[in-house]
Amino acid sequence: MTVSHMWEELTSAQLADRLAADPECVALIPVGATEQHGPHLPVGTDTIIATALADAAAGEVAVVLPPLAFGASFFHGTRLAGTVAFSGEETAATVGLVAEACVDSGFRRLLFVNGHVGNAAALWIACDRFRREFHDLQIGVMQWWDLTPDIARRATEDAADWHANAAETSIMLVLRPELVDTDKMRDADDPDRTQGAVFRVARDEVHRPRAVAGRGRRGA
Repeated sequence: MTVSHMWEELTSAQLADRLAADPECVALIPVGATEQHGPHLPVGTDTIIATALADAAAGEVAVVLPPLAFGASFFHGTRLAGTVAFSGEETAATVGLVAEACVDSGFRRLLFVNGHVGNAAALWIACDRFRREFHDLQIGVMQWWDLTPDIARRATEDAADWHANAAETSIMLVLRPELVDTDKMRDADDPDRTQGAVFRVARDEVHRPRAVAGRGRRGA
């Protein structure tokens, strides 16, 4: 029988057997967000991408936990429908609890697989707290836009502070094309409002005019 690498599809005994066979097995924790993603992408975009990356990375060396679908999205406000947000502090506390539960189950190596840029600071704070408490265990963060220099370049080539841009749109067209509104995608371009900025952009500016940062219509 082929054994799944998805945490929720395994029995408690199967998880214990997996760790007994490979004590270095990694617990992959997808962390996304539920937030508006312009006129053309679903609100679950960040969670969908994080989960797909974790699933692809798992192979024979990891198990993938159910995704955390709510993250640090306060900056998106409440004017546009669909955003369900935690603060950064709440995000750090929540992912920390999940990490500790993995330790309780016997895992010694953990990796947050992040699909939302806004989660980055909270995840590293959670890692620092974890390292302070669990001196002999390993934890880290993997983010799709940091995987290679070429991916980093492509992620930011149409906006430094990107959101629902060409890169995200392209990934969703590969992963879940049926969820991309290709009609509205043709008009899904906004300028990068942060280029050269010293101070953070005011919240109301995030939604003008299309709640995108970058060139969504260039997704392919």
